[in-house]
Amino acid sequence: MFIDKAKIFITAGRGGDGCISFRREKYVPLGGPDGGNGGKGGDVFIVADTKKATLLDLSYRPKFFADNGNKGEGSNKYGKYGKDLIIEVPVGTLIYKNGDLFADLKEDGQKVLVAKGGRGGRGNSAFKTHRHTVPRIAEKGEPGETAEIDLELRLIADVGLVGFPNAGKSTFLSVVSSARPKIADYPFTTLEPNLGVVSLDDKQIVIADIPGIIEGASSGKGLGLEFLRHIKRTKVLLYMIDVSGFDGQDPYEVYKVLNNELKKYSKYLSKKHMLIALNKIDAGGQALENVKNFKKKVKNKKIFAISNMSKDGIDKLLAEILKLTELPVKEEEFESIPVKKYIYEPDFKISVDDDGVFVVSGKKVETLAEMTKFNEDEALRRFQNILKKLGVELALEEKGCKPGDTVRINNIEFTFEK
Repeated sequence: MFIDKAKIFITAGRGGDGCISFRREKYVPLGGPDGGNGGKGGDVFIVADTKKATLLDLSYRPKFFADNGNKGEGSNKYGKYGKDLIIEVPVGTLIYKNGDLFADLKEDGQKVLVAKGGRGGRGNSAFKTHRHTVPRIAEKGEPGETAEIDLELRLIADVGLVGFPNAGKSTFLSVVSSARPKIADYPFTTLEPNLGVVSLDDKQIVIADIPGIIEGASSGKGLGLEFLRHIKRTKVLLYMIDVSGFDGQDPYEVYKVLNNELKKYSKYLSKKHMLIALNKIDAGGQALENVKNFKKKVKNKKIFAISNMSKDGIDKLLAEILKLTELPVKEEEFESIPVKKYIYEPDFKISVDDDGVFVVSGKKVETLAEMTKFNEDEALRRFQNILKKLGVELALEEKGCKPGDTVRINNIEFTFEK
């Protein structure tokens, strides 16, 4: 089953907690603190793999978690790092992170970090100073990054084969390659893209058979938008048009519809190399007349009259395809990926909820709260001092917070006191 879209939820590993420990050995007086740091949490990577052809596996298992780091130990032993998690996807996958385009995996083995593991909490030996020689404080591990990832597969092929249902695209693919797509004499036989590899002059060309396009496809009619996205990756567009008069269709009108729908979908498609294959000339009579009329109406385009059944004209068509695929690709032929703009955010923000609770939010203060062991007096004092240096206390007073009011950071509530 071909699946070209998937949504997954990922969580990188949490860092291990730091350790509170003191060196205690015979004949070693005043051994001092020796609590080690926690290990870093595992990262989450997404990597492109040519062995993958669909996103089906990810649609069955949408949640992924990297390993957490281990706790630090005495004797300044660091905790073990959490194991990284690697998610494999097909080549040609676009990655959207929290709604923004994050990466485009075009090559086999291309790897991208999508969620960073939390750092390990520091043990008490890290807090030792000349003035504070016996620290009884350690940090909890930092939480790993979480993200909602949307994956969208766009087939990478040299040639995109487009046309109305029953134009003969699947038959053409089966004739020129070893692909064996489902073929029958009724509309929408092809319900998913098929790939075929053609060997010509010791070179290989990948042809993608895109499911039938009909009028209104660019706005989602029929299979429409489900598969039009796969044409964006191709170097050459090959229009396959039935000239036998199937279902009373006029080949020229079919051509106009195809051209119109592709232009509506993306302005970049009109800049690609294009070939036109007028198929089913073996029907004779009206088919041959339709070829003549078509060539009179369509100028300045490379047109090939072919037959999938008798294989007439196919060799010439393939030779021209090979020639076009060897031409250099111009950057303007491909849709550009927007550059993400980074916006500066303050260390914290303060708001008041409906219950009159003062809510302090922001990555810096929320991470500080997550890594503080509130059951330790020294850790609590450190937490309060850092908030004061950041200006949280002053900002709360300016917002109208008074002694006795409730302040919330993450899911932790405090009573405000000066």
